[in-house]
Amino acid sequence: MFTNPQDYWFKMKKRVKSEDGFELSTICRQFKLKAGDGKMRETDIANIKALFRIIQSIPSPKAEPFKQWASKSRLRAH
Repeated sequence: MFTNPQDYWFKMKKRVKSEDGFELSTICRQFKLKAGDGKMRETDIANIKALFRIIQSIPSPKAEPFKQWASKSRLRAH
């Protein structure tokens, strides 16, 4: 179980690259946003298409209902 989102994101990017040969950094960009401490920190951002790609790469069965909902929502949005 991950308690730190940054650790989860780092390991997910590594897993997707090793399993799919796909680098999530090619669809995500870094953008500086103000953090809770007031400092500007680089944050990974993605557009809707990239978010759907990221969601599809989550291997957890708990993610399946969300994947199905997102798939239906995507069809209605386009």
